[in-house]
Amino acid sequence: MQPLRAWPAAARRATLGLLTDIDDTLTTEGAITPDALQALHALAAHGVHVIAITGRPVGWSEPFALAWPLAGIVAENGAVALTRGADGALRKLYVQDEGVRRANFARMQEVAQRVLREVPGATLSRDSGGRETDIAIDHSEFTHLPPDRIAQVVAILRAEGMNATVSSIHVNGWYGDHHKLSGARWAVRELLGRELEAELERWVYVGDSTNDVLMFEHFPHSVGVANIRRFEHELAHKPAYVTEGERGAGFAEVARALLEGRVGG
Repeated sequence: MQPLRAWPAAARRATLGLLTDIDDTLTTEGAITPDALQALHALAAHGVHVIAITGRPVGWSEPFALAWPLAGIVAENGAVALTRGADGALRKLYVQDEGVRRANFARMQEVAQRVLREVPGATLSRDSGGRETDIAIDHSEFTHLPPDRIAQVVAILRAEGMNATVSSIHVNGWYGDHHKLSGARWAVRELLGRELEAELERWVYVGDSTNDVLMFEHFPHSVGVANIRRFEHELAHKPAYVTEGERGAGFAEVARALLEGRVGG
């Protein structure tokens, strides 16, 4: 991981859009800080498209999709997109149709109960009530699971045929072939009418955890906020650059670098 200052000015100048994780990337201690919020406004003012991609649930994401200056939020690891319509009202788009979602939801509740029975100390995330297409086990937000218990949760989810990822706070599991990268491609097409793969060099991804590895691998311009270093030994693919600041301060640092690159020419 190179320091953020190594990101070439020409690449920053050419950036069309920014994709970002939310927890511990855009937010700090569960809330967006003034510097990160100002960074979002500055990016929007300069015409940079920003889409947040998170493992958080639809219900949790809705107020932020309405309040923050974003093109949209992709929630539940690529399953649902939230955006404001022309009338300002919230729009929800789904990767899976209603019948598939209903069947998967019932199966996932059974798997969740198996995890709670078999893994000592395991609890559902407190935001589980807002989830429509996945389940989440808390490992660091309001409780603590040691690494061997986290691994046990992941093993159960995968044994049940689910996808499983570990974020900085939760273990997420779901049925379907969607993930953060497919969700990014889908959202850029649906929300912006653009093809992400055709202009990949003009997008940057910002993240903080092991569940961002697929994005770090795929995007030539990828950035980890400084708290990524606690997962560095677990990353099969590391971000190209790393900020000095952690969490929201690191995101604000990325925005400044991107906009300075444009202005500085």
